[in-house]
Amino acid sequence: MDAVRVALLREVLAGTEWLGATRRFAGVLRGSVVAHGGGLLLVGTPEYEPWHLAAHLVDEAAWSGTPELAPTLVRHRARPGDPPHLTVGPGRIEAARRGETLLVVAPEEPAPLLERVHAARRAGVTVLALGADGGGLDAMAHESLAVPKGAELDLDTVQHLVSAAAGENGGPLTGRRGFRDRLSRLAEIVTAPPPAPW
Repeated sequence: MDAVRVALLREVLAGTEWLGATRRFAGVLRGSVVAHGGGLLLVGTPEYEPWHLAAHLVDEAAWSGTPELAPTLVRHRARPGDPPHLTVGPGRIEAARRGETLLVVAPEEPAPLLERVHAARRAGVTVLALGADGGGLDAMAHESLAVPKGAELDLDTVQHLVSAAAGENGGPLTGRRGFRDRLSRLAEIVTAPPPAPW
């Protein structure tokens, strides 16, 4: 989803709780990784790997000048023949330590994943959860954003909003607006209804 589509989606969602919730969550994500100088791990479940979110966060990291947002995608079924950036397995969660952030995107909560997340939290890792509502993951997370089944938005759409907001939150350190911020503002101007005639 590009910046124009995100801007249109935000316009449609104006007045709903989703915009504020995704921006708050993205702010916590960005604040966590920037404060510690990076170390973002991104994991899903064996059935749901958030590779699309990983790609968007890499883009946002580049566009916003915040390299700390670029995650390491942890895969449950990494194979030795995969490209190097896709071969990081669940053992990486077990090796995580204080100063790292673990973003878990999970529509359900398999027990082995919960055990690894719990161990990472005990090791001092900041845990953020996106997806399941009210389960064990929600209780372990420092910050969570629930996307209940049957909600107005699905998990994929919420991930787009979170990644876009993570790239904007706080803006570049120079005080100048980043490319994505300017493009988003342009999209808002172009798609705004014409002013009412006098």
